[in-house]
Amino acid sequence: MPISFRSSSDFLRHIGRGALERLGQLGARLGWQPNAITLIGGLPALIAAILAAHGHFFAAGVVLLIGAPLDALDGAVARAKGCETRFGALLDSTVDRYADALILGGIGYALAEAGDLLGVLLAFGALSGAYAVSYVRARAEGLNIGSIKDGLFDRAARIVVLILALLTGAVTLGLLILTFGGHLTALQRLWIAHRAAQDDEGGA
Repeated sequence: MPISFRSSSDFLRHIGRGALERLGQLGARLGWQPNAITLIGGLPALIAAILAAHGHFFAAGVVLLIGAPLDALDGAVARAKGCETRFGALLDSTVDRYADALILGGIGYALAEAGDLLGVLLAFGALSGAYAVSYVRARAEGLNIGSIKDGLFDRAARIVVLILALLTGAVTLGLLILTFGGHLTALQRLWIAHRAAQDDEGGA
């Protein structure tokens, strides 16, 4: 039976599940704290943002690439310790939003310094798209419509595109892909939420 994936995160979790679970179990035995890992995981984004703001895009990409596993490690340790909490999930999402703002803000600053107005607009478009994707999911959950994780350009996909753009120097192209991909994913999730809400209200 073929495996279906609702999002890029599902695919990445599937291919890295074994290694991530073993690392999570190791962290649990060593006494690592999931919330501490979450906070530490925000440091690569801060460093990458500073590097990007100074125009060091390749170095920023390397830092993000090295720090990317931390984004999933906190959850793996929490599952291994059996201590997944709602606050931990909230903290993780909050740090992710700050990380998005820092990185894209740093890139936007460098492009503004270079007089690249189109790049600045695309950086803003990529950030607003990323926020829209997360907001639709969060608002749908708050309204009891459901947790909508579907979509090609969830955070995992956006990070991959961003790292590739920084490493290759194709920053403008990467921002263009992130802008369109992010907003299309937000609209996709909104449509899924619309259908789910209709089904619930129709069956009420």
